[in-house]
Amino acid sequence: MTQDAAQAITTFGDSTLQGYLDELAAKVPAPGGGAVAALHAAQGAALVAMVARYTTRAKDAENRPVIDRIILAADIARDRALALADADAAAFTAVGLAYKMAKETEAQQAARTEAITAALLGAARVPAAVVSAADEVVSLATELLPIGNPNVVTDIGAAADAARSAAASSQLNIAINVASLGVGAGAEFAPVLTQIDEVIARADALHYDVIAAITG
Repeated sequence: MTQDAAQAITTFGDSTLQGYLDELAAKVPAPGGGAVAALHAAQGAALVAMVARYTTRAKDAENRPVIDRIILAADIARDRALALADADAAAFTAVGLAYKMAKETEAQQAARTEAITAALLGAARVPAAVVSAADEVVSLATELLPIGNPNVVTDIGAAADAARSAAASSQLNIAINVASLGVGAGAEFAPVLTQIDEVIARADALHYDVIAAITG
């Protein structure tokens, strides 16, 4: 991967959609599934914010304090998830560099092993943070559904689906990094794996609540 390509994948917020997709399709280590998961969460948060902003009509005045809070929280979650896409690319790069370290002497081998372990932990912690962002998106979408503008209710369901994808994809990325760490190190992520199951279940439930709202 060239230096220019490495720079491109660490600034998703400044990339064009075409540029991002070109990098994603290219034969380069990153971006990959981890960045995609983070961007799913960012898109879900953006959809929540959009629906909330469409729920600022005169008839929504009673719920305006809640709506304003949801808008702020969703905007923050979007920025956080976007930053995690950059963090995932950086973490994946760190793993690759650790594996390339010299291993000719015992000291070098020990240093390499330590660096690989640290890099894998870092690479697993990024998708764990994405799960937290996805969890928040589902929570905000769930809170918004009963009071959101019904004309854009399907976007609440789309937000839940995006968050679900973020959590499910993060599960894969956590698993592959933890698999190389051993039981002790991987135990750190047990609560996150439980959280993923909960996020997926809540997102699925919200999806069908939106279907029910549409069909009556």
